[in-house]
Amino acid sequence: MLPSIDALIALALEEDLGRGDVTSEVIFERGAQASGRIIAKEPLVVAGTEVAREVFLRVDARTRCDLVVADGQRLQPGEVVAQVAGSARSLLSAERTALNFLQRLSGIATLTRRFADSVAGTRAIVCDTRKTAPGWRLLDKRAVLAGGGANHRADLASGVLIKDNHIAACGSVKAAVERARARAPHGLRIEVEVTSIDQIDEALSAGAEVVLLDNMTPERVRACVAKIAGRAVIEVSGGITLDTIRAFAEAGPDRISVGALTHSARSLDVSLEVE
Repeated sequence: MLPSIDALIALALEEDLGRGDVTSEVIFERGAQASGRIIAKEPLVVAGTEVAREVFLRVDARTRCDLVVADGQRLQPGEVVAQVAGSARSLLSAERTALNFLQRLSGIATLTRRFADSVAGTRAIVCDTRKTAPGWRLLDKRAVLAGGGANHRADLASGVLIKDNHIAACGSVKAAVERARARAPHGLRIEVEVTSIDQIDEALSAGAEVVLLDNMTPERVRACVAKIAGRAVIEVSGGITLDTIRAFAEAGPDRISVGALTHSARSLDVSLEVE
């Protein structure tokens, strides 16, 4: 596990198990053993399996946790994610934290799959954003990949993305892009947000390599795609839903970024059934 994930697991266990598990400790003798299965309780695309396994091992390294499926697989209710065996105290102490990771990440993967399926047959790929839960970004973005989406910037150092407030502070699209071209580290593409078709020539003439069409209708996106005519990568964002994404995809952009993949995904029902 990477350090950021290690720290998140440690924090999650500390908040749930930091003072012990009084219920398991008073019910079960120290040597009592148990086994069980983690199962899907509703249709989902699973994600977070390795993290869930790590939670069980952190609580008790003697626990056996065998993953039955890999991230990205579609499951139906009753299908098994993993089989666990070991100390009864340990299994039940780790249960909630492990399931919390699985439920949230499977929710992201499942919602991403719905968006990705909606654009099938077009050139567009569905991307995430930085609208992730604090501390969860790496896991959230891995879940997007498991669901068939693509990752946008991992952090503010991953690329130059000039948005409306940068432009307002600089005075114009042209000024912001030109400054970025002059000062950006070698190899980083310059992306700039535009809110009207009139700003496209300004962005391209200043050297933008990616144009972000923000809060436009599918019809306006189609017109912008025609105007750009292959001179830059085209991204679309802004309030795109499952009901509207197909129309945006058919307008011809290369990427569609959807913040809802990570900020609005519903946690899905996964449970541990002790046998």
